[in-house]
Amino acid sequence: MANETMRKFGYPDSLVREYEHWVVLLRPGQVTLGSLVLAAKSDATAFGSLPAGAHAGLATITAELEATLKAETRYERINYLMLMMVDPHVHFHVFPRYEGERAFQDVAIADSGWPGPPDLKSAVTMAPEAFDALCKRLMQNWLIIY
Repeated sequence: MANETMRKFGYPDSLVREYEHWVVLLRPGQVTLGSLVLAAKSDATAFGSLPAGAHAGLATITAELEATLKAETRYERINYLMLMMVDPHVHFHVFPRYEGERAFQDVAIADSGWPGPPDLKSAVTMAPEAFDALCKRLMQNWLIIY
């Protein structure tokens, strides 16, 4: 069952990868190319309230997520932001960070905040076809580490 936060970020249409306690979603607003949302499947609204298995699973998930984004975007740094000010359920915004811009199909996305914090207001909304194609590419090229 999807929680409200998962649905807000496009689940199930934005689903890249699913795990026992987490889903990886392609973020509708691409702050940098490959921006993701790592969302807990539970209804927990505090990180410490997640079941123990959810915390344990993060080691595998983040290793796979980082390897996949590195291969796809050649990022220089990666940022995980857990803000939960608007969307209440536990989730991270994941931003691959790079100097300049990266492109997918006909969409070029600059890292407007580089080298500082990500510029959330610079998010690009891709055309549905490009968004779906990027989601599918990440899904198909997901690197299984363990």
